[in-house]
Amino acid sequence: MNTIKNKKIAIVGGGPGGLTLARLLQMNGLDVTVYERDANQHARAQGATLDLHEESGLNALQHAGLMDAFRANYRPGADKLCVVNKKAEIVFDDHESSHRETSRPEIDRGPLQQILLDSLLPDTVIWDSHFVSLSPQDDSWKLDFKNGIFAFADIVIAADGANSKLRPYVTPLKAFYSGYTALEGVVYHSEVASPKIYELLRGGKIFALEDKISLIVSSKGDGSLVFYTCGQHEESWTRDSGIDFSDQAQVFAWFQQEYADWDEIWRELFENAASSYTPRPLYCMPLDQTWEAAPNLTLLGDAAHLMPPFAGEGVNMAMLDALELSQCLLDTHYPDTQSAIAAYEKQMLARSSEVAEQSLSATIAFHSPDAISFMLGVLGQSEP
Repeated sequence: MNTIKNKKIAIVGGGPGGLTLARLLQMNGLDVTVYERDANQHARAQGATLDLHEESGLNALQHAGLMDAFRANYRPGADKLCVVNKKAEIVFDDHESSHRETSRPEIDRGPLQQILLDSLLPDTVIWDSHFVSLSPQDDSWKLDFKNGIFAFADIVIAADGANSKLRPYVTPLKAFYSGYTALEGVVYHSEVASPKIYELLRGGKIFALEDKISLIVSSKGDGSLVFYTCGQHEESWTRDSGIDFSDQAQVFAWFQQEYADWDEIWRELFENAASSYTPRPLYCMPLDQTWEAAPNLTLLGDAAHLMPPFAGEGVNMAMLDALELSQCLLDTHYPDTQSAIAAYEKQMLARSSEVAEQSLSATIAFHSPDAISFMLGVLGQSEP
């Protein structure tokens, strides 16, 4: 018999990792509740598309019995890449190439969330549950939320993301600043609002790399596009720059200065973006992090191993965490839950450390003078 039978399991955080874990545990008859701080599933705009990898994200969906739903909702061709320089001169275009095998299908965050939510029992997700504190109650936990509601659980799993409020209950180790800050913007009705970029995108992604700056643009199934510019900045740049990131005019003025000798085409993004931008200083957990396993509390996803996004592994790591954690918790060979959690954490920390190191290296390479050469190498291409 597995050690978690008849135990109440609380998952804090309703992202892909938390929802995948809930599905995998419910498939085995376990009592699972997901507590999500958003007021409802539509409370927050969903970011760029996600490319799921066979060995991780897709592997988790396969075990969750959700591949048919995934195939019905993914976006063929959205993984096609166009690599350009600052003058928008094409260096490589997947749309014109039959040489690169693409096996990382893309899906928008919204449809992926919907697939996972639809797979859960009714009322599994308790919305408007902004976690505040955790306190031990004999061998279980009491969870308190901002709205005054509280809950009890035998096992708590922190899937609450980059700024996890549960992580300090597991380890005092904190993330370090990578040296880079990204700025996220969105353009709605992109075919009309930014026609030249839309034509260059062709339903896929653009990587513009030069001057130690990256500008990445992703199309979305609803006709919008999401873009991210990233470069080296002091950790306090977001605060010290004096830029009001909710003021489009101020951000556009910054863009004109920062991208002074970039092609006019890029103006389409900043002139037509929705008013509010999201600055994202990029952090990474220590590569050698480790801690003593708790008997009834663990972490997954960014809460466990936050890293910069340039290896494209964030959501995949979170979903693989969910798969591996569910397998350990359900494994009848472990004498107790603490042993199962320890086994999961050992393999999770080793795996994520390796990927985080790759991510940090890629972050530096994407913002080096040889960024385009690096990108072509990643794609298995040689310079034209």
